[in-house]
Amino acid sequence: MPKCLSDAAVRNAKPKSKPYKMSDGEGLFLLITPTGNKYWRMKYFFGGKEKLLALGVYPHVSLIEARDKRAQARKALASGNDPGEVKKETKQQEVLKRSNAFEVVAWEWFGQREHEWVPSYSKRLRRQIERHILPKLGKRPIAEITAPEVLAMLRVIEGRGTLETAHRMMQVTGQIFMYAIATGRAERNPVPDLRGAIKSPIIKHHASLEESELPRFLGKLDVYDEDYEGGRITKLAVRAMILTFVRTTELRAAQWPEFNWEKAEWRVPAERMKMDEDHIVPLSRQAISVLRELESISGNHRYVFPNEHNRSSYMSENTILYALYRMGYRGRATGHGFRTTASTILNENGFPPDVIERQLSHAERNKSRDAYNRAQYLPERRKMMQWWADYIDQIAAKKPPK
Repeated sequence: MPKCLSDAAVRNAKPKSKPYKMSDGEGLFLLITPTGNKYWRMKYFFGGKEKLLALGVYPHVSLIEARDKRAQARKALASGNDPGEVKKETKQQEVLKRSNAFEVVAWEWFGQREHEWVPSYSKRLRRQIERHILPKLGKRPIAEITAPEVLAMLRVIEGRGTLETAHRMMQVTGQIFMYAIATGRAERNPVPDLRGAIKSPIIKHHASLEESELPRFLGKLDVYDEDYEGGRITKLAVRAMILTFVRTTELRAAQWPEFNWEKAEWRVPAERMKMDEDHIVPLSRQAISVLRELESISGNHRYVFPNEHNRSSYMSENTILYALYRMGYRGRATGHGFRTTASTILNENGFPPDVIERQLSHAERNKSRDAYNRAQYLPERRKMMQWWADYIDQIAAKKPPK
């Protein structure tokens, strides 16, 4: 093992006719050139290749400082990172911090506004900025960004068919530019120039049943083909959707550990919710009865509604829709449409709109109000969900009109 260097040895090292090295061990050495310059270098291996890392010039970087840099480099290696690439990234970040790059202004704006938002919204917006805006505009000086550049960024989102997201990102970009103007880093906001430049989202209303159509539908569901296990699970899935009126994506991927029989509730995890926060669904007696029946079929599987062809996965997104087709409701009913039906009937029967909207897990436009209300109304929702299940039983008992 090479002998470690001393301050005196480094200080007194004299130039020679050819460059030479003085090793300090663990890859660190001092390179002395014929002109008398002294450079700290570190030899290391990454990805099976020998590489060299520049650590500074002596005496601007002392022996102790060079050893500290060597320790940092070895720590990066231990974490599976290339010290050379880490150094480049660090330099880029330092340049970015000293600049008026869009990314810097964007995160400043974000930090100024974040206290107004609930955590789930803040988390989702951060992801959207990172995914949609920064790859195109992040490194550009904000004062130099033009309307066509912003439009090019929005066109990528538009091309994916996510028109609502495109309009939301246009709005956010405009707010960031306004913040840049307020803080003296831009003179104008190019976003208003883009009005009408991207497609507007088309509001689609999911086909849903009227109250008068429920008796006939429930009658048809009652005699829906159960001759095979998949048909029985599908039938119970439709019943569960009617009784809980959750979104189809939330229902199909339900897993048994999400259900608490003692509390009679289903906690849908945040990652499956549109609003990125856990959602509690109070379970009526009828809903529990449906789930207990399902437990006898799929209780030994991970998912409550296992895929007919792959039991390690969950029900296909088209399974419920095709079942409705076979019942004669193509274009007249969808899984999502049961949410509309439930909302309409509950509102007409005097249940408070806030309670209904909370059970539907709809976003509150007023974020401050949402932060206050998001944990409210659970007792009221329990009563409402039991009333709804009893109401469905009463409807089912009626003789369908001819």
